Amino acid sequence: MQMKRIFIAIQYMELGGAERALLGLLDALDAARFQVDLFVYRHSGELMPLIPSKVNLLPELPAYRAISRPLKDILLEGKLGIAGARLWAKWRSARFGKRLDGLENYAVFDDAAAAVSPFLPSLKKLGMYDLAISFLTPHRIVRDKVRARRKIAWIHTDYSSIGINVERELPVWRGYDHIISISPQAGKGFLSRFPELEDRLVQMENIVSPEVVREQAALEDVSGVMGGSPCLCTVGRFSHAKGMDRAVRLAARLVGLGMEQLRWYLIGYGDEASLRREIRDCGMEEHVIILGKKANPYPYMAACGLYVQPSRYEGKAVAVREAQILGRPVAVTRFPTSAGHVEDGVDGMIIPNEEEGAAVELFRLLNDAGRLESLSAECRRRDYGNRDEILKLEELI
Repeated sequence: MQMKRIFIAIQYMELGGAERALLGLLDALDAARFQVDLFVYRHSGELMPLIPSKVNLLPELPAYRAISRPLKDILLEGKLGIAGARLWAKWRSARFGKRLDGLENYAVFDDAAAAVSPFLPSLKKLGMYDLAISFLTPHRIVRDKVRARRKIAWIHTDYSSIGINVERELPVWRGYDHIISISPQAGKGFLSRFPELEDRLVQMENIVSPEVVREQAALEDVSGVMGGSPCLCTVGRFSHAKGMDRAVRLAARLVGLGMEQLRWYLIGYGDEASLRREIRDCGMEEHVIILGKKANPYPYMAACGLYVQPSRYEGKAVAVREAQILGRPVAVTRFPTSAGHVEDGVDGMIIPNEEEGAAVELFRLLNDAGRLESLSAECRRRDYGNRDEILKLEELI
């Protein structure tokens, strides 16, 4: 059987759920059947060294690297065209954002890709691929720059909860033969904005290896770092979507209810300055601890008493599944896709998506040792391995 060629593109390999999901996908692809070329626009991020050796990492190209680098750096390098294009895209997105009524402006990603695309060299010299995958937005680049018999784009967020320019993005999605949704709920959210693409939608969960997660969790003893009673943990980008700011305010409410020994550990990266201001303003310096970037967050997740996902919205949070694999009780806020993360009351709890109600439910849960143990026992009992999901991708090839 002739080996199939697969092209996969992603912006960078920072510590994010989508990037970890990509590692799971790469690990599951059979090297004896598929030649995988991975194109990372900017070779940065703690997960770069974890790319499997069986994958051919394509060289970084300066123009693509400039897509997400700071504008001042691009100007210093003399890439005036790309800098100008990004400024124009930022202006256009800002104008569009005024119409979004509070939704987070995701149009900026597609606007930036559309603006810089003329300055990006074609990748068609790499030859014809059997399959080309755009694993994370923006999806214009794989559509326009790569030759492939079939093309697939991935959905990693809840499109019903974000601000996008449907009219401008629809032709981009139409450029793909299939669109992968990581959960039924994420697919439903996508179709609420793009109902005409229902026939292209395929559900395929993020591939997570329980063996790898448990092995990584055992590599480090963090008992000297993690303390508190109760001890909570959250992993994710320091962003509006992930609700890290709400974690700080929830901690303040819990302390106010009498949990004076509470410690809530935040692992991730992003707008740390704003997060630290929130901690200071709430007087939570002793209770909310920013651990920052951790290439291996699993020892910390395994050491907590409760894993909390305080997101405003999600596609499918990989960290929730990883916490369950480690046998941790989990609490997630009630966003549109939360039912795809936990079975409420069985292997996790769904709490209100507003601070007062969430604090009350967390307080009740943290004071119920029997309930916490029941959730934890169910997580330990279940097999969360899903390597067979790769068969869905193989069928599309």
